[in-house]
Amino acid sequence: MFRMTKRGVVIRLIGYPVALGLAVGLLWFVSIRMPGESFAGALPPLTAVQDSLAARLRAHVEMLAGRIGERNASRPAALDSAAAYIVTSLIGYGYSVTEQRFVARGATYRNFEATLPGTTHSSEIIVVGGHYDTVEGTPGADDNASGTAAVLELARLLRDQPRQRTIKLVAFANEEPPFFFTDDMGSRHYARAGRQRGDDIVAMLSIETIGFYADSAGSQRYPPILGWFYPNRGNFIAIVGNIGSRWLVHRVIRDFRAFAPFPTAGSAAPRQIPGISWSDQWSFWKEGYAAVMITDTAPFRNASYHELSDRPSTLHYGHMARVVQALASTVANLASMPRKGMGD
Repeated sequence: MFRMTKRGVVIRLIGYPVALGLAVGLLWFVSIRMPGESFAGALPPLTAVQDSLAARLRAHVEMLAGRIGERNASRPAALDSAAAYIVTSLIGYGYSVTEQRFVARGATYRNFEATLPGTTHSSEIIVVGGHYDTVEGTPGADDNASGTAAVLELARLLRDQPRQRTIKLVAFANEEPPFFFTDDMGSRHYARAGRQRGDDIVAMLSIETIGFYADSAGSQRYPPILGWFYPNRGNFIAIVGNIGSRWLVHRVIRDFRAFAPFPTAGSAAPRQIPGISWSDQWSFWKEGYAAVMITDTAPFRNASYHELSDRPSTLHYGHMARVVQALASTVANLASMPRKGMGD
């Protein structure tokens, strides 16, 4: 029978804490450490522009999650109504809308794209997208009428911004089950088609559940271990990506923090960690593109996630307005800076 010597026991007792310390240090350096500082303290009053933006965001969410409601494969008429609203809104902002049709499980679904052509680097593309479908059994105010509303308002805010790169604003179908993490996701069709065409997508931002905030202690939860490093109040917006998109996570959070006095948290972590890959950014990672998710962290904060109670009245439109306004400046900056500086 094997017997460990006293020396072996001592080495093992010392080795475990050292190994744990090294692992935690590596996690901090690679995944947790972010450029800049998150805003802390009382938020400034909303500006008149932010007040107006909050009202516009509320109107979009109330249409999608209130008047239209649940919208998915089991309710195709509602999904079509949401699609019509998105197209009408974008056309109203002066866009020509491109429709990408695809077949999944015997039915036809549609992604919608509005394009802002770049000037000096038009072949380089920034994609900003969010899904407009819901999981069965919920009107989907936070998930993801909030993200769809943000894409619509970003289209309006970015319309007259100078840009060197092309910006594509996209509403995706079929992010939710039964299509989730399959080739039938709308974003999967979109990203795969982009790769087949040879599109130079330099960055993708997935806008996913950005409307729910809570100030009480303990209102924010995390996957195991990550809670050691992040606040326990769900009053921030998160920017997350996989390890391959670490440079983009850093770029986006650095710019966001420069443009907005609003709490932020970031993580560039292995995609196997729960939550990191839970939206349309996954589809772009599959094609080798850098992509991040902008999120309120969904089920780690919002008890109404995927529930009938995910209604427009539960969202904080003032906070959404702060986030969307900062994202507009962030995207405009991404579309204008030299490529060699994007990862700085």
